Amino acid sequence: MEKIKVFIERTEEGKTLNLPAYQTEHSAGMDLYACLDKDKILEPGQITLVPTGIKIAIPDGYEAQIRPRSGLALKHGISLVNTPGTIDADYRGEIKIIMINHGSENFSIIHGERIAQMVFNPIVHGVFEETNQLEESLRGEGGFGHTGK
Repeated sequence: MEKIKVFIERTEEGKTLNLPAYQTEHSAGMDLYACLDKDKILEPGQITLVPTGIKIAIPDGYEAQIRPRSGLALKHGISLVNTPGTIDADYRGEIKIIMINHGSENFSIIHGERIAQMVFNPIVHGVFEETNQLEESLRGEGGFGHTGK
């Protein structure tokens, strides 16, 4: 398994939190924690921005994807609005999570609670070459639902 060095800085408020960590040896994502001065209630249908108390420097050629935690989604209907969210290698601000409550009950976000996960991925840049006509394919222009249910 490839490993990359990612520098991390805690905000003043984030110094009481654990650093992001893999929960098992084969976990793809590291858990991120809510960094709050007081608990926050997320009402059904509501969107909120939750700080994590960390800033990172990702090596060139990589990104970090921010993804929901499956347990929060299944048990409470909690997800992320832009999933996966992308953190670019040149971003140096605090990581903040855009959470949404798709459930039917209020959800309490508590300081130190695991709220999302972060996965590192290599990046490949595409280079466009303009053409007057694309090569044909079996699918052609078949779009959404073109293969049936």
